This record gives sequence, structure tokens and C-alpha cells, in this order.
Amino acid sequence: MRTALGTSLAALLLLGPTVPAAGSGAPDRSPDLEWQVGVVDADQSFRGLDAVDRRTAWVVGASVTRGAARIYRTTDGGASWQDMTPPGTDGLSFRDVEAEDARTASVLAIGEGQASRIYRTTDGGRTWTETFRNAEPAAFYNCMDFFPGGRRGLAVSDPVDGRFRVIATEDGGRSWQVLPTTGMPDSTGEYNFSASGDCLVIEGRDAWFGSGGSAARVYHSADRGLTWTATDSAIPAGEAAGVFGLAFRTPRHGVAVGGDFAAPTDGVDATSYTRDGRSWDSAGDLTHLGEDAAWVSRHLLLVVGESGAVAGSSLSLDGGTSWTAFSDDGFHTLDCTRDGSCWAAGGRGRVGVLGGLRH
Repeated sequence: MRTALGTSLAALLLLGPTVPAAGSGAPDRSPDLEWQVGVVDADQSFRGLDAVDRRTAWVVGASVTRGAARIYRTTDGGASWQDMTPPGTDGLSFRDVEAEDARTASVLAIGEGQASRIYRTTDGGRTWTETFRNAEPAAFYNCMDFFPGGRRGLAVSDPVDGRFRVIATEDGGRSWQVLPTTGMPDSTGEYNFSASGDCLVIEGRDAWFGSGGSAARVYHSADRGLTWTATDSAIPAGEAAGVFGLAFRTPRHGVAVGGDFAAPTDGVDATSYTRDGRSWDSAGDLTHLGEDAAWVSRHLLLVVGESGAVAGSSLSLDGGTSWTAFSDDGFHTLDCTRDGSCWAAGGRGRVGVLGGLRH
């Protein structure tokens, strides 16, 4: 099935990049930002997104009417979207997609026990292989990412027997193995939030994931996921509160975003930043949840979030140390590419792209 988003959305992406590549070091000034939004599938709540470039992106979600969880792909800059869903996805909830290109992608379904699964395609979604199905009743996988080169990847589950569970692949997602928990700190009372597909992220040889619940911490591994250290995130913890998403420009420079799903208008201390990849300092407040963040350039970042009627988008012009709201449009998930396109996706099957980014 192909779903039109309209020529205005496609044109924005096909006109070419309007911002420098991430990490270019070009000076930033306050941009005039406006989301251009289209609906791909109103029955889906999209929480997984991977934008490969200005033309190619994947989005995944879950049905709000208990139907099939869907996978969509565009290869024409959003002018149309193809439904690439494998059979048998009724009742599943897709929350993360990691794509190498227009042909190869891995998709994570979340949930307790066997509801946690990973599917992989190498032919653009025409066929899929189930490469992982969780066999532990207490495990609940939330998000995944891959190291540079795409061979090794990690996925993280809520704690099993008091420690976060991690699985790894060494063959690009064709197979997955549960890693020993001897290198994981005690995590009793904590859990991940599968809000955006970015509760676990990788930059270089380092990996991080965020937590909430009894503590809101950022876990860091410098040995490709074998051992982890946990540090306070400077974001308040709570039953529905903590770190929802992470974004790193380099292994030393990153941001964490979050909030409280039980109080989505309370964005006090909902962001934090690191300048060494290990310790975290508060970066101030948001007017909305911080479900996901993305770097646009050396100093410019975006953060998005939505929870019912509470939604919004904010920007930072100083590398994540302060934030300013620029739109009441909010999304669950966000991704900016190196060729200058920024995509977002969220509830009611919406996909957005930014216009007006200038430096």
C-alpha cells in the first residue's frame, strides 16, 4: 500500500539540505522552524523512526485499535510511503527500527516474554526473517542500536533478577545472544522507557541507555556492551518518570531527555547533558515531555515529545545546556541525517519534516 503525504513535504526534503552536516562546526543562530506534517496511517502510533537520508526513512508503530503493528518505508523523500509489514503482527508493538539503507533494516517489537521480537529484512521489506524471540517471561526488550559498520548491535531489556538484560549480535542482526549480567550494576526497581526507540544509543565504541522508576540513571559501556557503569542522570525519577531518550554527537558530547508521563506538563529538569560521556548535569526545563532528541549541527539540537493533548518541540542553540520551545507540534520519535534532513513521527500516524532551518 502506498500512502501520499503531499508534494509540500516531499519538496522540502528534495530541495536539498538547509543545515550543515552534523558536527560541521558551522555557527548557529536561532532558526525559524515549522513542522510540515502529513498522515501516513491514522491507526498507528509511531514510536520508531530511522531516517537514512533526505529520500529514505523507515517508521514503525502499533495499532491503536488492536490491529496489526505496521512498518512503512519511503524512498522518495516522503511523497509516498509503502507498507512493508510482515504477516502475523496483530497485537505486536513495534518501537524501534535501525536501518542500514533502503534495503536492510531491523525492527524491534516490545513486550513481556515472547512479545519481544526482532525482525530483519535485506530486500527493502518484501520479506522478513524473525531473528530473535525472547524466551524469558520476565524480560521486556525496549530498544536497540548498532555500532559503526553494522555488524555488532545491542538491545536492552528491563531488569531480570535485578539487573538489566542485554542481547548482542555479531552478524548484523541475523542472530542474537543474551550477554552475561556479571558486568551490569544492580538495577532493582529500574526499567527502560520504550518511548522513542532511543533509550539505548551507540556512538563510536561506546553505548548508553537510560532508566527510570526507582532511579533515573544513564548506563555507559566502553567495551561494546560487556560491562556497564551507572550514573545519576540529573533527571527526576518516578513510577512513570526518568530518561526517555538519549542523543550523542561524539562519545563525549551527549544529551538525555525525559520527564514524567503521569505529569506531562511538568518539564522541570527534564533534560541533562554530558561533556565527558560519563557524568551528567541538569540542562533545565521543557514545556513538554522529552521523548527523543537529535543533533542537527555542533551546537543545534532538537527535542520532541507528546502525551495526549500535551505536545511540543524545543531547540537548543548551545549544545544542550538550555532549551527554547518553538512549536506546539509534538512527536514521539525524531531523527536528523547527515545530509540535512530532520524527520519526526508520532501519534495518529503523523510524520513531520522541518522547514526553515537556516544558519
